[in-house]
Amino acid sequence: MKLFLSIVLAGLVHAGYVVQRGTVCHVHAGNDSFDDAPAILSAFDRCGQGGTVVLNDELYHIESVMNTTGLRDVSVDLNGTMLWGTNLTYWRSNGLPLGYLNMTTAWMFGGDRVVFRGHGVGTFDGNGQLWYDFTNGVSNLPGRPISLMITNTTNSLFSGIRFVQSQFWTMAIKNSENVLLEGIYVNSTSNSSAPARNTDGVDTFFSNRITFRNWTVTGGDDDISMKANSTNILIQDSVFHGGLGVAIGSIGQYPGVFERIENVTAERITCLGTRYAGYIKTWTGVQQGYPPNGGGGGLGYAKNITFRDFVLQDLTDSVAHITQCTSFSGAAGGCDTSLFQISDVTWAASIGNVASGYLAKLQCSGAAPCTGIRFDEFDSIATSGTSRTISCSNVLDPVGFNCTT
Repeated sequence: MKLFLSIVLAGLVHAGYVVQRGTVCHVHAGNDSFDDAPAILSAFDRCGQGGTVVLNDELYHIESVMNTTGLRDVSVDLNGTMLWGTNLTYWRSNGLPLGYLNMTTAWMFGGDRVVFRGHGVGTFDGNGQLWYDFTNGVSNLPGRPISLMITNTTNSLFSGIRFVQSQFWTMAIKNSENVLLEGIYVNSTSNSSAPARNTDGVDTFFSNRITFRNWTVTGGDDDISMKANSTNILIQDSVFHGGLGVAIGSIGQYPGVFERIENVTAERITCLGTRYAGYIKTWTGVQQGYPPNGGGGGLGYAKNITFRDFVLQDLTDSVAHITQCTSFSGAAGGCDTSLFQISDVTWAASIGNVASGYLAKLQCSGAAPCTGIRFDEFDSIATSGTSRTISCSNVLDPVGFNCTT
């Protein structure tokens, strides 16, 4: 009898494992007490070059960081849920470096000709409520990991993936080119008094020709954000619930470093209760503190930015927003010191309403005034009451509008 029970228990308690058939690796989850990350890493090691990695309709416990880079001609099928562990001390001490802003990630992923499909069901669960309660509103807590970092990735597709309760930013895309991300669902919301702060949907860095299509994002920060050296970015046919809207920046955080954001188009976007439709933010020209929560004094430009065909419902602040006042937490002033140049930005052909009296708040730097700022077809946007304020500072020769304050 004892021998029989031992055999049964041995069958119930096991680590994750890989079944390989040719170039296809199926990852089977282990018992709840085991870390499935080693089995997942093994599958990518075996089938990450010209093969297929399949995560079944199972619950995978991820208790350690993963680095699966250098992939080539690989398909990934995520049919189940990956649940990140609750040992916050481990994650804060062992995150893989983003290589920028002193931030880290729980999973570093990358390669050429990668197809990663979630089929509308494959889920990343970051156990984010633990992080929201732990940080309790503190911005950019050191060691808080990004769920997924896509790095050094080219000619690739990510589709049908769900992200819930992300630990921090949901995704970061760095040093990548010609990548399409479509049908992505993000929902990071807090069920306590602690806000789900810094739960961006995705942030791009040092990347070119990135397309975001058919995203649904509910979060507590930027819905989609372009940061340093993001070029030729297209955002289409997406819905944002809450959050801040489409963000250009922040940028200009490293003193004396030249960076740019250029050729960004966001179109056919629905914003439901977001703070803005599209906005731009740079750091001041005076360094105060160090990244991630401090900095400033950066150089460069943001140009050829277009926000068009937005449907807006109850925006909480304004449709268009520019600020060059970003500084160290709690620091004030320096709004006219940035040398970072903003030019050729258009907000066009949008309908809906703002739950305030402001259509726009445009605070550009006196040291580098904004040029080529254009509004088209704002007549269909309603504001609260009779006020339709467009507040401006250092906006040269506006097109299609007059500053009212």
